[in-house]
Amino acid sequence: MNNNINGIVDQHSIVEYSSLDDSVKELIEAAIKVRNNAYCPYSNFPVGAALRTTSGDIVTGCNVENGTFGPSVCAERTAVCKAISEGHREFTAVAVAAYQETEFTAPCGTCRQTLSEFSAKDIPIYLVKPSPVRVMITSLFKLLPHAFSPTFLNK
Repeated sequence: MNNNINGIVDQHSIVEYSSLDDSVKELIEAAIKVRNNAYCPYSNFPVGAALRTTSGDIVTGCNVENGTFGPSVCAERTAVCKAISEGHREFTAVAVAAYQETEFTAPCGTCRQTLSEFSAKDIPIYLVKPSPVRVMITSLFKLLPHAFSPTFLNK
């Protein structure tokens, strides 16, 4: 096995899956599972996302493509919309499961901004491949350091 495929363990941003808390593993497993529901006949790039809410619930979503591409929805935004429709307004962690051979898949810019709308403070984001040997741990503020904030509109 080429260890670089899953990143080199540095105990900071790339860790062994087995070293994570059970609550983080639960979040990651939910993202991996929902990835199987992705509707992606055009890109063939299934993605699953799982959000942990402040109440401890896990809300999942997968990407849903459309033949005209514009109306396609990423997994992270699907999960956010589902969470909002269920009454959740803030998240404490995110897991994203996708597969690129040599990289981890992070949320796109639109998803980062959408997540920041419902995260007043920095939250961990766990990036995994479908068979999680290693996990990249980053955070919302690392991925989107100067996010537009809803508070800007209150001036």
